[in-house]
Amino acid sequence: MTAGLLLAAGQGSRFGMPKALAVHRGAALVTRAADVLLEGGCDPVIVVLGARGDEARPLVPAGARAVTADDWAEGMGASLRAGLRALAEAEPPPVAALVHLVDLPDVGAEVVGRMRAHASTDVVARAAYADAPGHPVLFGRRWWAEIAAQAAGDRGARDWLRARDDVRLVDCGDIGGGRDADTPELLDS
Repeated sequence: MTAGLLLAAGQGSRFGMPKALAVHRGAALVTRAADVLLEGGCDPVIVVLGARGDEARPLVPAGARAVTADDWAEGMGASLRAGLRALAEAEPPPVAALVHLVDLPDVGAEVVGRMRAHASTDVVARAAYADAPGHPVLFGRRWWAEIAAQAAGDRGARDWLRARDDVRLVDCGDIGGGRDADTPELLDS
């Protein structure tokens, strides 16, 4: 079983509002991204909320569970820690967690399915687009405590991944795109 972990807690300072609340193609980004994980076969799906979480919580679709990163203002590391903590308590325990970001509108359920095919307790894999590593990222359960211990600030697991030589890149460029929507204009491009 591969869990989906959606990081959607940020304030979205460059975006001008929390990205979780932004609407793209008729749905809030948090709804769309959680649906992608659900449709791609992830179970359970955990959505980490923070900034304006009271407004985002009703947008989390049925089948996904919202948790709050109380220290969300610290950055993505806090969200990742909160999500991994929630997954560590899941019964039965998932084999792996597929970490997805709320601001990736070009990642669809096909990408999730392709990534899930690589799930194991010791996997470390990243979706790649045009040979560039991106998201989502698949972490086997073996690594969760180590990742959580190192996740700090706005870097999430970036430093942990950079220090490894066993990260498998999974080409997803034929079925999706890895661009971040860091500004509202990028949602429409």
